[in-house]
Amino acid sequence: MGAAQGTPSAAPEVSEADLEFICKNTDMTEDQARDGFASFMENNPGGKMTRESFREMMKLCYSGADNRNLEKHIFRLYDANNDGFIEFREFMLLVYILSRGTPEENLEQIFKLLDENNSGEISAKEFKQVVHDMFLLANVEDISTSVQELLVEKAFIEMDKNDDGKVTLEEFIEACLGEKKFSKMLTVKLIDVFVE
Repeated sequence: MGAAQGTPSAAPEVSEADLEFICKNTDMTEDQARDGFASFMENNPGGKMTRESFREMMKLCYSGADNRNLEKHIFRLYDANNDGFIEFREFMLLVYILSRGTPEENLEQIFKLLDENNSGEISAKEFKQVVHDMFLLANVEDISTSVQELLVEKAFIEMDKNDDGKVTLEEFIEACLGEKKFSKMLTVKLIDVFVE
């Protein structure tokens, strides 16, 4: 992550580069970023959140849900550099985007969640699997399984504008921001998972 290391007994500090990155890419002040770093370090003494730590956090946040599959999807979102760890600035940037980002930024993060193999396209299989896992996490009880499957199928058809069996980021954003009924409905359900 680039945290500066002083003497062995000194607590790690957020690097100037990370502070600059966070302040540039969020509305956080330098003091808020330092406080966020201190909290992150308290929970992750090595400066990086491991998959195991993330799994424990997911269990605490969603104790009543079966989140084994979803954990891997969400971990991929946070681990922007794909090194197997969540670093402080990766964590803070995603938290910021999901809480204050533009609709396009939020949709881009949801797209990354759906794109399991990071190919830049969502297949129908990826779409169905991740949405199924998200519904499990959200404990969606007001929609039957058959209606969920129909919603996913109809949303995918709406999004796949060129009928090639794959949805690109551009197709995804256009469908969600446009007047595409099923795409909007599904996206609202997915966003609810993050903001509730």
